[in-house]
Amino acid sequence: MKILILNGPNLNLLGTRDPETYGSTTLEDLNRKLEEFFPNLTFSFFQSNVEGELINRIQSSMKDGTEAIVANFGGFTHTSVALRDALEPIGFPKVEVHISNIHAREEYREKSITGEVMNGIITGFGISSYLLGVQAAELLIKDF
Repeated sequence: MKILILNGPNLNLLGTRDPETYGSTTLEDLNRKLEEFFPNLTFSFFQSNVEGELINRIQSSMKDGTEAIVANFGGFTHTSVALRDALEPIGFPKVEVHISNIHAREEYREKSITGEVMNGIITGFGISSYLLGVQAAELLIKDF
């Protein structure tokens, strides 16, 4: 199975940005942990602070053999109609993940525009949200 892990703005700063909220694990460490935890899966990792680059990567996933997307769009989660529209036509499983519990934070973080077109959202389990997201994607692939 080929799973695309998408990370949006500021997630390249994991490990240094607000460690009380996001922990001390770096993005590179997280990617390594996913590969170690799921040795039977093939991962493609992509992070960008640029909305258009994320949209381009989502669109290219429809042609490159990707079977599921696990995504943390950071702040774009709450603001990007363009990302939502890029995700909508994707016919394979899509799981949104968040390190912090977006429902226990500022009011503007409670709504997920991108989540409206995802199969589900996992939020608040630290970096384990990604592990749970990949497990959910695996189950959805088997059900599809």
